[in-house]
Amino acid sequence: MSTLDRAAHAVLLAGFAGPDVPSWLSGLHEQGLGGICLYGSNVAPGRDLAGLARSVRAVAPTAVLAVDEEGGDVTRLHTATGSPYAAPAALGRYDDPAVTRLVAEGIGAELTGAGIGVDLAPCADVNSDPRNPVIGTRSFGADPSAVARHVVAFVEGLAASGVAACIKHFPGHGATVTDSHRALPTVRASREVLEARELVPFRAAVEAGVPAVMTSHVVLEALDPHQPATFSRAVLTDLLRGELGFDGVVVTDALDMAGAGGPQALGASAVRALRAGADLLCLGPAPDEHGLVPVRTVARALVEAVRSGDLPEDRILEAAARVDRFRPRGPARPTGHADPDVVTRARQASAEVAAAVLPPGAPDLSGATVVHLDTAVSPALGDTAWGVPSLGGPVRRLSPDELAATPVPDGPVLLVARRAAADERVWAWVRRTLRDNPRAWLAELGWPDPRLDDLDRVLRTYGSPAVSTGALARALRGAS
Repeated sequence: MSTLDRAAHAVLLAGFAGPDVPSWLSGLHEQGLGGICLYGSNVAPGRDLAGLARSVRAVAPTAVLAVDEEGGDVTRLHTATGSPYAAPAALGRYDDPAVTRLVAEGIGAELTGAGIGVDLAPCADVNSDPRNPVIGTRSFGADPSAVARHVVAFVEGLAASGVAACIKHFPGHGATVTDSHRALPTVRASREVLEARELVPFRAAVEAGVPAVMTSHVVLEALDPHQPATFSRAVLTDLLRGELGFDGVVVTDALDMAGAGGPQALGASAVRALRAGADLLCLGPAPDEHGLVPVRTVARALVEAVRSGDLPEDRILEAAARVDRFRPRGPARPTGHADPDVVTRARQASAEVAAAVLPPGAPDLSGATVVHLDTAVSPALGDTAWGVPSLGGPVRRLSPDELAATPVPDGPVLLVARRAAADERVWAWVRRTLRDNPRAWLAELGWPDPRLDDLDRVLRTYGSPAVSTGALARALRGAS
């Protein structure tokens, strides 16, 4: 294998579908594959993602092994049950960086036990637009300085457990009303606003020595009006490397996302990202041949681009060298278990945070009906379990299509939604129920929309992880 062919594989962070290690992984690891990212599609009933991670590590001992484990709404290790760790929004509202650091250390301990060395977290996005459909409770808040101190604390907590953080989504996805999984967002804020808002947490994390930064598929017109950040040399090379002084690994968000052009443009997107200054190209878990087709497609496109002069060879070699320095130092050996003391303390701290951010004076809804209202959520959340446990009465789940024919429920009832105002059908039914039933309450598990302020009887949890919904259920049952 030529040096160029090996470099073309070294810059790839591949994915695969299903709960089993693909047969091609061993061969591609020998060819220099940069790494593997585990996704929600790798989770299956009765299967343990941590166990899959250990199996991947056994086959590819020197590959980068990464996962989205943010705590709160975005979890892969706890997809079946919901996360036992507080969401960043709740941690930001609690506002104790020492607690945030401890929570991240607990997450890192679990990742270390599974042999996972890179956490694609935390979000350094300032969630300045409450309508944001993709960041929301994944952000530590709307105040740049607060977000900065919690991002740094989270990065330090992961490092304490031996896990490398990858902050995201540079240079900021918090001011968008479009999800880059579904389309290409544009931010029209001035450079001055971006400097005072979006860039503050990223600057702080770079100064703190964060080892990796993930790009966003977002056009920030003041920085580059023509290209999303992932493909912008002005953003990745001039700003991130030049002005901010970042010398670590630049990781792209998944290149099969609509904001990057979708699966059909994968090869061209990879070339554009590398040319702009990216180092490690994240590929989504395409089901075809369990992920082999995207790897082959992109590796071939990179080699052809170098040979045609469309991609400088020194650029791909530089990226490959940076990824090689990012790999585990010697074969990574998963411990098989997380440090129980760290995990216990982190989960206890999360439970305290979840209870503390609830509004005081929660009503006694013992025996109430719980009605979960489905709304469109970002693919970033995956199929993670969510919902409020039974309060002693029936538990129902309704889709937006069912609401027109569903009468307002009688008696004590708790409506549960993630971003209740995001779907007009859900929003109208919620308002009607709260108006017509004085014993009805709304539990908003997502980022609180300002329109909620016009309603009475709203409970905000700042995230939908199991630790938060469990704390809410205990409070509503009158438990301490």
